[in-house]
Amino acid sequence: MPRRPIQCWPLRLTNKLTPTGWPPRAVSSLVSKSHPTERQEFLQTLWYEARRAGLSLSLVLGLIQVESAFRKHAVSPAGARGYMQVMPFWTRSIGDGDASRLFHMQTNLRFGCVILRHYLDREGGDLFMGLGRYNGSRGQAAYPDAVQTAQRRWLQAVD
Repeated sequence: MPRRPIQCWPLRLTNKLTPTGWPPRAVSSLVSKSHPTERQEFLQTLWYEARRAGLSLSLVLGLIQVESAFRKHAVSPAGARGYMQVMPFWTRSIGDGDASRLFHMQTNLRFGCVILRHYLDREGGDLFMGLGRYNGSRGQAAYPDAVQTAQRRWLQAVD
């Protein structure tokens, strides 16, 4: 019986995530050989949440790389949290109000993907403007350009 895509994709990608190749050291904790189960769980959750929201894997990986450099407990000066740097006010809008759950991997990835999908829909599918809304820098090129550059680097590995 062949494996379903959710089972095969993380295994293939795990082999491509090495600290010496692409992606850079920013994900070295994620690709640590001592945590293969954690790495696989992250990749499976990422695959599920990105697909659930109708987003490309490379886009979500590029956004995570730019937002938090793959740091689960990252906190921005503005207070955004986790891998996808979700602002705490979103927990009141689409969650249970508990902002501490933004450090939970699945919660953070789900909220981040849902929020990004919301902004892309609101901007009529315009990636540049949707990314700007996600970051709070709508109309400024630096953030969307950084995410799209990171996304292009991930394209070969995942999409």
